[in-house]
Amino acid sequence: MNEYPSKVLQDAVEAIGSLPGVGSRSAMRLALHLLRQPAENIHHFASAVDALADKVHYCSECNMICDGDTCGICSDDRRDHGTVCVVESVRDVMSIEATGQYKGVYHVLGGIISPINGVGPGDLAIGSLVERLQAAGPETEVILALSGDVEGETTSLYLYKKISSLCGKVSTLARGLAFGDDLEYADSVTLGRSIVNRQEFKPQ
Repeated sequence: MNEYPSKVLQDAVEAIGSLPGVGSRSAMRLALHLLRQPAENIHHFASAVDALADKVHYCSECNMICDGDTCGICSDDRRDHGTVCVVESVRDVMSIEATGQYKGVYHVLGGIISPINGVGPGDLAIGSLVERLQAAGPETEVILALSGDVEGETTSLYLYKKISSLCGKVSTLARGLAFGDDLEYADSVTLGRSIVNRQEFKPQ
């Protein structure tokens, strides 16, 4: 007899188990939990996930997730468009926004340079950043808000060499964040202070 009493349940468990950090037991528990919910709740859950494939877009300016062509941050005239905070991921934008301390705009790279994982500069949104800064003019400040590990520092150094001649100032987060820290795990107070007290980027 098959391990699962239902092929439909098996497919659901395997789909849930494909998510990062979800093991087979957790996937089974979540699938059985969904089975106990009213049908309309399951349909709503499924349609919300399904919409991710067709209705979520990436901002044409900064690569942030949005529902239209341009995200709410880039389209907000009250933001300081002369300050561009470069981050690794959408999660980092959300973490920085939660601090309430930053009023500029963003540029999401979509990762960091990681030769061991096969990620090179050509895999990241670096070309669009260069084009953006060329159009913005030499008064722009760029904040390199990448993780403080070796790969983050390597990416920051690479970016500095690419953009330092295109903008007026290149800065980095103040080291309220310890070496190796990921932005998404930093508390909002520490992260907010790191942004406010940012310092000029000095290549090692």
